[in-house]
Amino acid sequence: MNIGDLVVRRSYGGDVTFRVEQLTRNQAVIKGTEFRLLADAPLSDLVRVPPAATSERGERARIKAAESLTELSRNRQERSRLGMSGTADLWDQPANAGSYFELPGKVLHLDGDPGYLGKSLSMYQQLRIPAEGHHVREPEMASVLYRLLPKVRPNIVVVTGHDGVLKSLTSYDLNSLHSYKNSQNFAAAISVARDYERSYDALTVVAGACQSHFEALIGAGANFASSPARVLIHALDPVYIAAKAALTSIRETVDLNDVLHHTISGSQGVGGVETRGSFRIGMPGLHDLSTLKVTPSAI
Repeated sequence: MNIGDLVVRRSYGGDVTFRVEQLTRNQAVIKGTEFRLLADAPLSDLVRVPPAATSERGERARIKAAESLTELSRNRQERSRLGMSGTADLWDQPANAGSYFELPGKVLHLDGDPGYLGKSLSMYQQLRIPAEGHHVREPEMASVLYRLLPKVRPNIVVVTGHDGVLKSLTSYDLNSLHSYKNSQNFAAAISVARDYERSYDALTVVAGACQSHFEALIGAGANFASSPARVLIHALDPVYIAAKAALTSIRETVDLNDVLHHTISGSQGVGGVETRGSFRIGMPGLHDLSTLKVTPSAI
């Protein structure tokens, strides 16, 4: 067994594919390739799998993730094709209908996992959503967010990484934040975001990871959070929700049913409250400055 190997766990029926992150004499720290899961396991429980292999559950998640990205891309392209269609009250002459520009919501994404952060930023880039991402350890997210919010001034904040119900406890209480690895850290970051901006429509907050304390995160002020049924969530579920908010018009609310249908983990893994989108149309269309003939006038 080597660092970087792909493995599955015998005791869990090989349900999730992991990559080996650290090795000790008898134990390994493993990270889900598709799901936001960081775990440890005895080496005797791990089975190495080929690089191209994936579990059945992971393959279903990968297909669903591809479908969700396609759906977002289609919506993005459709909105661009239609332009100002449906907003005729914003101009006087139909000839101006094609003269507009788009302003998707801006995302600030804090992620406790550098690998997942890279995948997330790649997805924002594909969808042409302005995004700034930072790899931040979960306990430091509240303080980092406090510094970044007035600097970045985002429309949407994502705080995610790794979480889970602690298996080291002899007994656990799902109502207590102390039963979770990082839910208390996510809740603290949400509180910082809400101190900065109280309006749920002016700042959309997406928070949580696998098995996070959904009720506590919503109570702290998140618009969307994981995980209602304390299940594993896909690495890109928070990204999909953020992208949906960024591409939904400010005149509309994000369709909750649509969000839950297109996330990989569905309503068992994520939930939220009614939230207005942050996508804006501007007029007139932006010029190609290299083609403008301008007579300087300033003294």
